[in-house]
Amino acid sequence: MPHRAHLFSLRIGHALRESCMKEPYGRRRFARDLLAGITVGIIAIPLAMALAIASGVAPQFGLYSAIIGGFVIALCGGSRFSVSGPTAAFVVILYPIAQRYGLAGLLLASVMAGVLLVTLASLRLGRFIEYIPESVTLGFTAGIAAVIATLQVKDLLGLPVVTMPEHFIEKIEVLARALPELAWPSLAVAAITFTVLLLWPRLKTPVPPHLPAVVAGALAALWLNGAGMHIDTIGSRFSYLLADGSSGSGIPPFLPTFEWPWLQPGPAGQAFTVSWQLVRDLLPAAFAIAMLGAIESLLCAVVLDGMSGKRHSANSELLGQGIGNIVAPFFGGITATAAIARSAANFKAGAQSPVAAMIHALVVLLGLVVLAPLLSYLPMAAMAALLVMVAWNMSEAPKAVHLLKTAPRGDLWVFLTCFSLTVMFDMVIAITTGILLAAVLFMKEVAEMTRVHDISDNRRLVAMELPPGWCVFKISGPLFFAAADRIFGELAGLIHNKKGIVLNMEGVSIMDAGGLSAFTKLIAKCQQDNCRIVVADLQFQPLRTLARAAVKPIDGLLSFSPTLAEAVEEVSRSS
Repeated sequence: MPHRAHLFSLRIGHALRESCMKEPYGRRRFARDLLAGITVGIIAIPLAMALAIASGVAPQFGLYSAIIGGFVIALCGGSRFSVSGPTAAFVVILYPIAQRYGLAGLLLASVMAGVLLVTLASLRLGRFIEYIPESVTLGFTAGIAAVIATLQVKDLLGLPVVTMPEHFIEKIEVLARALPELAWPSLAVAAITFTVLLLWPRLKTPVPPHLPAVVAGALAALWLNGAGMHIDTIGSRFSYLLADGSSGSGIPPFLPTFEWPWLQPGPAGQAFTVSWQLVRDLLPAAFAIAMLGAIESLLCAVVLDGMSGKRHSANSELLGQGIGNIVAPFFGGITATAAIARSAANFKAGAQSPVAAMIHALVVLLGLVVLAPLLSYLPMAAMAALLVMVAWNMSEAPKAVHLLKTAPRGDLWVFLTCFSLTVMFDMVIAITTGILLAAVLFMKEVAEMTRVHDISDNRRLVAMELPPGWCVFKISGPLFFAAADRIFGELAGLIHNKKGIVLNMEGVSIMDAGGLSAFTKLIAKCQQDNCRIVVADLQFQPLRTLARAAVKPIDGLLSFSPTLAEAVEEVSRSS
């Protein structure tokens, strides 16, 4: 099927080859990529820093992720419009890792996740994104949004909370206890940032709202700090060491440099020791990062396909994501994946190819080197407000509300289960449980669709009158383990005192091992009751199942007929 080839293809740099080598690429297209890359780069600078802070590390590591991860993934990936970097979805996974294992543990987990993503790509598992129900994705993204928003409350309100507990209920308790110490200057800065974020899009300017919002927040914080009211900024909360041993405040204005991830600081800045036990401890977190990265990047690619009419290569995108997440941590970059908001902005700004995402990475690099002293003035309250807005957008609240109003009851249970488990426990548990629950509910609905009907007196289907003691039953629906026992159990109760039955199986598309087992039980029951069975209109898959099980005609008990009409004629002749 050529229209589905994108789900199975795998090659490094697929998107770059398709958009720049197969299609003519000249100055005009490059100019559009340049404009889109600059636009998205401006958006990415404050977001990358805010997401790094929310993940429990210094802001420069988010910039490193956007620079290295964003460039490498665009170069090697399979979606031509995707822009990768740190995303809000990862915060709920990365924050606990950073608290427990420090920056070194977080970077090592990212490398392990990158290896898992390359493995998924090599096994060509990208197509399985089709099998994740919308109720699952909406549930866990809404749950992630709730957790992210909760983590921002302390900076949003200027609460004196040093560290946040791991579990959601404990977080709420800590915040509630600290609420009386609310700092209104921080709240005022956050309110100003929110106001600009909400009102700026109405001006219809090409400048994205993130930039003027954080600038307005920074100016407000600068004035309030000058008036003697302390408001935390990136410069006051974060510091770095210089080559001469002295320290600087804020973000180091240097290019990211190569360093082994395990040589970075461990928990509480202590030395980090690598061991097999540590790798085993980090493996579940790495798996969670890889699964979320795969889901988010491929969902982003699907959204962009819908906007652009192009096709991404799912496995090539996973390969690019894996390579990017293996390389970036060696330069201090935290986990990266495709960001739907930045990618959509990239397409709307006129991007033509992955070159736009690569330019975005270079713009972030330029911002790091040139603007680092100015970025130190950004207030934590403004960054928190920015992240709350990101959380609201990623929650897709209108879609969730629509689903709650219109979806079947099973989808509601799946959504609420994924949301609750994401908030209370873990995203991997939530997704696994959600998919299993969705599968079970789907099987239940399909099983209930399988029916058996007595059509003996339906002259449109059974043209001639049957001999005494004979009936014709039509089975409609798949005969799999969840339905077969019930259907053949009903038939076993109907054959009492019957000379024989004709089973019209035209409407049976599938018979699995459970269906085969139930069918053989019916044969045994008919043999016991001296009742003949004539099976008519077998479809290909059930016929193959019976053939593989060596189910053959049994003289005087079981026979097969290609059509219902021939089966009825056979019964009439033999009676």
